[in-house]
Amino acid sequence: MSQLEWFEDESFWTAIYPYLFSEARFEAAGEHLENILDLVGMDSGSVLDLCCGPGRFAIPLSQRGFRVTAVDRSPFLLGDGRQRAAQRNLDVEWVESDMREFERPEAFDLVLNLNTSFGYFDARDEDVGVLRRIFASLKPGGRLVMDLMGKEKLARIFQPTVSEKLEDGTLLIQRHEIFDEWSRIRNEWIIIKGAEVRTFKFHHTVYSGQELKDRLLAAGFRDVNLCGSFEGEEYGRESDRLVAVAARPALTVA
Repeated sequence: MSQLEWFEDESFWTAIYPYLFSEARFEAAGEHLENILDLVGMDSGSVLDLCCGPGRFAIPLSQRGFRVTAVDRSPFLLGDGRQRAAQRNLDVEWVESDMREFERPEAFDLVLNLNTSFGYFDARDEDVGVLRRIFASLKPGGRLVMDLMGKEKLARIFQPTVSEKLEDGTLLIQRHEIFDEWSRIRNEWIIIKGAEVRTFKFHHTVYSGQELKDRLLAAGFRDVNLCGSFEGEEYGRESDRLVAVAARPALTVA
């Protein structure tokens, strides 16, 4: 039996859930979503939230009347999202699937891939493969919005080790190592809560703005714009986030 990749390990998601998905981050998602919708000029339609986690964006999208399909490979995170949606009587389609496999041809007006939910795979061509599936899943004229930590910011703030004491007394230690000619990052999270110590390791590709844009163009996207925030600020070395907005070209009549 082959060893699980880090993102296939459900114990990883259950352990880090409190640190990635606090209630404050759920509340902030609504404000971020308003900015995202302004960026793409949408107020209705069908949306794919790819790597949706527990539905931080899928739920407020549904509350605003969008038809939402939320895809993730983690049963734990999807279960949490389903429960939150049910509590609000929302109709969200929850799909358990790997982002490398999910495709629904010309089904969506908008695809979201947020919170650095990209670049997980050791084989680089799989990232472009994911983008091609997203492209195929968009209607002609549909838009994609991606949100990552860009390589430019990582180079500016990189520290090999950082630690943080959380409100509940948990000590979170993060260790980072750049490898493969500054294209990948290894992360180790050590969670110390009372006498319990848990360690998780994960790694992913880090993209500069130009590298991400090149891959989007290779997958067929056009009108690729890079922003430094969901508010649409110009992307640069001082930007907090790398936000890419790209379009599948509309059909043209000969």
